This record gives sequence, structure tokens and C-alpha cells, in this order.
Amino acid sequence: MLPRRWVAERTFAWLMNSRRLARDYETLPATSKAMLRWSMVTRMSRRLGRPRSAGRH
Repeated sequence: MLPRRWVAERTFAWLMNSRRLARDYETLPATSKAMLRWSMVTRMSRRLGRPRSAGRH
């Protein structure tokens, strides 16, 4: 699905905004997975917590 490739690239760009994920500091794969999950939880909680604008549904 090449036309939707931008969705994955955008998600990786959002993840790279987390300082911990910008470099490969983790030695264990489980720790890396936990950091990815923590970054996505933080991102989604910020997105869900912000007030909606009047024009969006």
C-alpha cells in the first residue's frame, strides 16, 4: 500500500519527537518496546486531553 505509506512515516516522525527514542539507548528489546509504548501513550493522552475546536466534529 504505497499511497498510505505517509501514515507510517508520520507516526515514526511523531515518535522521534521523544528524546529517549531519538537514539538507541536501550539494550534490551523489551525496554525499547516499553519506551515506544510509553511515547505513544503520552502522545495519545495529549491529543485526547486538548479541547476540541468549534469547527471540528
